[in-house]
Amino acid sequence: MEAARQYNVHEAKTHFSKILEIVATGEEVIISKSGEPVAKVIPLPHKVRRTARGSLTEPVLLHDDFDDMSDDSGFAEAFGLGDDE
Repeated sequence: MEAARQYNVHEAKTHFSKILEIVATGEEVIISKSGEPVAKVIPLPHKVRRTARGSLTEPVLLHDDFDDMSDDSGFAEAFGLGDDE
């Protein structure tokens, strides 16, 4: 793992936009005062972009028989739906 970039307070004030660009790429930046680290600028976790009814980007296709369990013997047996012998 690579060490975080470090800026002193004056550099951080002068290059604040650059620091934000660096952090936006996933890197961490350390701010130092008199050579001692005092703060860490870290990226925030990405938020999921949601649409009106969820976050799927593609439509969901459901076939007419999506819930048909007639050919699943394990399901029928588990719920007592099998043929009575």
